[in-house]
Order: sequence, then C-alpha cells, then structure tokens
Amino acid sequence: MWFKNIRAYRLTSPFDLQAEKLEEKLSGRGFQPCAKSQAQSLGWVAPLGEESESLVHAANGRLLLCARREEKLLPATVVREQLEEKIAAIESEQARKVYRKERLSLKDEIVQDCLPRAFTRSSRIFLYLDPRANWLFVDSASAARAEEVLNLLRDCIGSFPVLLPQVNNAPTAVMTGWLAHRNLPEEFELGSECELREPGEDGGVVRCRGVDLLSEEVETHLNAGRQVVRLALNWDERVALVLAEDLCLRRLKFAEELMKENEDIPEADQAARLDADFALMSDAISSLQERIITLFGGEAE
Repeated sequence: MWFKNIRAYRLTSPFDLQAEKLEEKLSGRGFQPCAKSQAQSLGWVAPLGEESESLVHAANGRLLLCARREEKLLPATVVREQLEEKIAAIESEQARKVYRKERLSLKDEIVQDCLPRAFTRSSRIFLYLDPRANWLFVDSASAARAEEVLNLLRDCIGSFPVLLPQVNNAPTAVMTGWLAHRNLPEEFELGSECELREPGEDGGVVRCRGVDLLSEEVETHLNAGRQVVRLALNWDERVALVLAEDLCLRRLKFAEELMKENEDIPEADQAARLDADFALMSDAISSLQERIITLFGGEAE
C-alpha cells in the first residue's frame, strides 16, 4: 500500500463529502471483471484489501481509495496477422480491393472475436484525498492512468474540479541551479541519477545513472546548456525519489526505519497494520508535497 509514485492534484473547491456519503456514491461503480467482449474494466475495491468491504478508508482526516483496472491482453501482431489473412482471402475470392473503411470494420470484428479468449491483466491504483490541505494524491507515474481514475471519481460524485500544481519558478531552471551551483536545499541530498535535456523541441537527452551528480562529467553537460528535467533526491532521511519537471514524484522509496515503525502490530491484525501504515505514509507525502511546492517559489496565482 506504500505509494510508489505521486501525481498530485490541487482541489480548486472544498471537498465536503464525509466518508460515509462518499462510500455511498462509489458503491455504484464497484469493480466488475471484464465481460467476454469487454476490452477493459475499471471500478472501486476496498483499499484495505479483501478482509474489508469499505470502499473508503478514513484516517486523520484523509480518505484512502483504490481503483482496480483489468484489461484484456490482445497482442497487436495477432490481430494484424489475422487481418492480413482475411483481407488476402477477400481480395482473392472476390477479385476486388479492400479499402480503409472495410479494413477497420474487419479489424473490429477480429478484436471482438478474440477478446473472449484473451488473457487478462489486473492492477490497482491507490489514491487519497486530503480535504484539509486541498490535495489529491494518485499513485501513478502515468498521467493517462491518473486521469482514468479521476474520471471514474467524477462519474461517481459529479463535479470534481482539480488542477495540476502550478509554481512560480520553473522546475527545470531551479533543479539545474541546484547542480550547477551545488546548493541543494536543506533536508535534501542528491541521489545518483538525473536526466538532462537540451533546450528546444528537438533537444537531445542525456541520462546519467549511478554517477556522482557533482562530477565533471555532469558539469560539462550543464556548461553546454543542458537542463535538469529529472533528479534523484533523498528527503529528510525519510523518502528517496526522482523529481520530474512536471512535479511528479517517481520511484518513491520510503526509509526502512519509517516502514518499520508499525512492526509491533500483530501480523494477524492486517487491517490495523494497513491503517497505521497509511497514517505514516500520508503524513510523509503531505509534508513532502508542501516542501516541494515551496522549493519552486510557491504556487502561482
């Protein structure tokens, strides 16, 4: 349940639904496995696992949710091979050309025919609301996956206006300055990974991994005008992460000392352990997010 990524959204209006009311609204979109001819399915499941039936877990004023996503695995090569075989047969038997519109129709027929026999893949996407701080945090590095979950939430509760955080100082310029001037903010330490990009739409990208980010090698790239678009950091000896120019926090790794704080809770009481872990994790994430916003000059008006 410990989040691996953070894509944060700012709530632009107060979220006043209590846990019980939110539970009621989500219940209409509980997860259902894919039907035979359905390519994918998305719905809510209990965030504390199978031992719980509640779709909303409330702790310290925060609301934890979990969406389950199931999709059919249908390799494009399989569809393409069957499509080409079918087109070849039609053109040979009927002595005519198969054009684009008919090709698309044939492709749809093949997909619908193959879906019932396709394997499925399932994943869970956790998210939590912090109504007091007006933040929503989604455990996803993918903007598309996060938007899917946001749209599911909107389908259940109606209007849900959120925005990606906007800051006053450009993250690329600020992160570049940290390396170029060796003035990392207090509470942060450098990791061993960064991504540098040349300015401009066609600018090249240099990825450095497992190196000293204050080395001459990296300094040479900075002097050549490349800018930092991703940077590995360690925060307050609590969380290691990769900070991106879009302010998405990737590959979170919480310190073992933090994750072991609830070890005294019996393994048999899994729900209590998950509840305690969520409280620890959400406190760390919320504090980290506010610190990240401050580093880039605060939120823009």
